[in-house]
Amino acid sequence: MAVDIDLISQTPESPRHARKPDWLRVSLPIGDDYERVKAKVNLLALNTVCKEAACPNLAECWGAGTATIMILGDTCTRGCRFCNVKTGNPKGVVDWMEPVRVADAVADLGWKYLVLTAVDRDDLADGGALIFANTIRAIHERAPGSKVEILSGDYRGDLNALDIVMDAKPDVFAHNLETVRRLTPSVRDKRATYEQSLRILDHAKRRAPERYTKTSLMLGLGERDDELEAAMDDARAVGVDIFTMGQYLQPSKKHLPVVEFVTPARFAELGALAKSKGFHQVVSSPLSRSSYHAEQAFPQPAATSVAK
Repeated sequence: MAVDIDLISQTPESPRHARKPDWLRVSLPIGDDYERVKAKVNLLALNTVCKEAACPNLAECWGAGTATIMILGDTCTRGCRFCNVKTGNPKGVVDWMEPVRVADAVADLGWKYLVLTAVDRDDLADGGALIFANTIRAIHERAPGSKVEILSGDYRGDLNALDIVMDAKPDVFAHNLETVRRLTPSVRDKRATYEQSLRILDHAKRRAPERYTKTSLMLGLGERDDELEAAMDDARAVGVDIFTMGQYLQPSKKHLPVVEFVTPARFAELGALAKSKGFHQVVSSPLSRSSYHAEQAFPQPAATSVAK
């Protein structure tokens, strides 16, 4: 996808090659709980976005015995310029037993809250909606006390596919705007538009108004404060309940460069602004990712988390 240089131009002061600030340092994953989760994930041949997307919170989350499971393989049909998941053509291959393995992992590890996500599968007629739905139902059957949050793609705007997923009754439906409206064409794959994402979030909320909807933004890509506030307002206008913000980190030299390392203090200010908009939960910190502290939407319904 072509890049608009004006939107992400580099200056001599650009932090592209600068050392990351201290607040972005994380611990290596260690500990018995982490090793137990790793062994189970490997045994059941599961993919996790924790590893595929190089999440900075892997040590904390896996050490606590939680993870974000990524279904439908490890190859995405899209090529967003921020994402570390590999791009290619899965050629319609689907593992129909994957829902059972995921549900077994949830039950065996005693997870009470699972975030379930997937690569985009534009090679499938339903975008992978049926596998999503089967996995949600399998978890509810094998681990009835567990809540399931799904971090979903946009199904190319196919609302019938989205209905298949919503009818399986996920506890939280998440779909990420990723960035502000102006930067979307240069950050996301051309098939993923800002307006399409808003339509998906709007339809999910209308389909199941009793369930939470959620979206997330990456900061540090050159967005302006007024654009961030506009994105908050856009999300609230379609009924989004949970809003998260975290620092974009460049996975490799071929990905978009970091324009700015946003300070923890600024994340706290933006979190307070989002909270004032009436969101049910706000998570805003440099190392926040869309699934970070996800479970707190239920035990702490009015929480604003500004961690690290």
